[in-house]
Amino acid sequence: MNQRSTDGPGGPLGTVATIRDSTELQALTGRAEVARKRLQLLYDAGVGIGTTLDVARTAEELAEVAVPSFADYVTVDLADPVLNGEEPNGSASEMRRTAVSGIRDDHPLYERGRLIAFLPSTPQARGLGTGRAEVVPDLSRALGWRAQDPERTKAIVEYGIHSLITVPLQARGTVLGVANFWRSEKPGPFEEDDLSLAEELVARAAVSVDNARRYTREHALAVTLQRSLLPRALPEHSAVEVAHRYLPAQSGVGGDWFDVIPLPGSRVALVVGDVVGHGLHAAATMGRLRTAVHNFSTLDLPPDELLGHLDDLVGRIDQDEMGLGGSPDGPAMTGATCIYAIYDPVSRQCTMARAGHPLPALVRPDGTVEFPELPAGPPLGLGGMPFESAELEIAEGTELVFYTDGLIEDRSRDIDVGIELLRRALAHADRTPEQTCKAVLDALLPARPKDDVALLIARTRALGADRIAEWDVPSDPSAVAGMRAAAVAKLTDWGLTELAFSTELILSELLTNAIRYGTQPIRVRMLYDEGLTCEVADGSSTSPHLRYAATTDEGGRGLFLVAQLSERWGTRYTADGKIIWAEQPLPGTTSDPEADGEALLRLFDTEPL
Repeated sequence: MNQRSTDGPGGPLGTVATIRDSTELQALTGRAEVARKRLQLLYDAGVGIGTTLDVARTAEELAEVAVPSFADYVTVDLADPVLNGEEPNGSASEMRRTAVSGIRDDHPLYERGRLIAFLPSTPQARGLGTGRAEVVPDLSRALGWRAQDPERTKAIVEYGIHSLITVPLQARGTVLGVANFWRSEKPGPFEEDDLSLAEELVARAAVSVDNARRYTREHALAVTLQRSLLPRALPEHSAVEVAHRYLPAQSGVGGDWFDVIPLPGSRVALVVGDVVGHGLHAAATMGRLRTAVHNFSTLDLPPDELLGHLDDLVGRIDQDEMGLGGSPDGPAMTGATCIYAIYDPVSRQCTMARAGHPLPALVRPDGTVEFPELPAGPPLGLGGMPFESAELEIAEGTELVFYTDGLIEDRSRDIDVGIELLRRALAHADRTPEQTCKAVLDALLPARPKDDVALLIARTRALGADRIAEWDVPSDPSAVAGMRAAAVAKLTDWGLTELAFSTELILSELLTNAIRYGTQPIRVRMLYDEGLTCEVADGSSTSPHLRYAATTDEGGRGLFLVAQLSERWGTRYTADGKIIWAEQPLPGTTSDPEADGEALLRLFDTEPL
């Protein structure tokens, strides 16, 4: 009660009293405090839930934000398909306990990771079926809930947990799981006002869980696509010993790729590339570029020319995806980087060219590491600039290290620091390429990489001089016979007399064509490696073509003969002309020599006149 005087000059004496009922004021103050706490909880949920795109972590954030401001214990149960990024099966009542949070750790609630099959009588199962939340004021009287696991539910009640709110996690019309709020410290049960708050809290969390689920699905699809487009097993090659790694980023799969491609003449191509961007589009584009590299490599192009063709392809891909009139119909690829190298174990020369890609590393046999200064071509897709190749002489046992920028770049360190860490990790000559791969990733890769990483390490080998035979041949048809005799003698030294007859025929045809249609210098080379390779080089850039000879033609079957006797054959161009090559498998690896002989004779069958 408040009292004040009303005396005035010349007036009667008196007082005024004001009486206020404090009970109503206290009630208003209490409701305001409850509203403030409710708003604070919802604010904390908006800030603290959905900080990652991980389904399990999002469920944990929901459980953590509600303890102890709203409930003493919170558990979140999700369907297994949701954890894997898939749509949940609406008819399934089995849930995986994904998150548990409470004021104490000795509670008897189901532990995290347990698969729970809820009985139809439980509020959780009813919520999953109807999508409606439910309050259980007194768990000791909830017979349907206690039937789930009588022994455990008895322990829960005896522990002091007495009231429950179960709210289904629903997003976009799909029930993903249930959130359970348990009360033990406050003696009073949950009420209807608490139910509305729980529903609003879970509704916000459910959207974050569903976003994480959708991201998990897209990430899994992109990883699957990426791995299906990458080589499952690199071919074993006599020129190099190879080890490789591909690690997708936590935030999204990118377009990194690598490859090892056998080439004629015991050579091998090594390639690593990186498409700009992440997700399914980057992975699909990577597959297109990797296929294009394989196709261009069959033409046996030098690295700079191959990158030029790849640059044109990327430009056309951009134009196609932008659509007519410059209006984009989908995500446009802004470019890619690539490094392409060809190693020749005969000459120990490695020819490289790069398109906006990080410099490779060379680990010499003594353990010293260097990053050779290759010409820096622009990234693929920019156009207008030519690419340049560089030739390096590589000692046998040198490791060639190719990688994408995700290995050396990180927000927490400068790129120069990454290069130095790479140098230190590589400076060990006693390691195998496989051991080097592991050491590099351990030294440079953060716990949660922001970009995907491709790493390719190749230790070089050399083809010994005793496995190489070379001759200069004059432009005289009579020289063919002498060349055949010399080749047979070398095959005898190598223990390959079984290939003498076929090799004589192949060399006769290729040499005759070179002498008749080519120019000097003419050279013959035989390589004894995983197979037998015969090469005839001349100074002309005109390539022979396989054609069908008529039955009455006396000639025109030479290349048919070469194709039949060899496993592979082809032409590659050099700065001085061309090389026609033919590869034969070693004895013991052919399928059926008699069938091959019969097919050879059919080449010369003629119809009776």
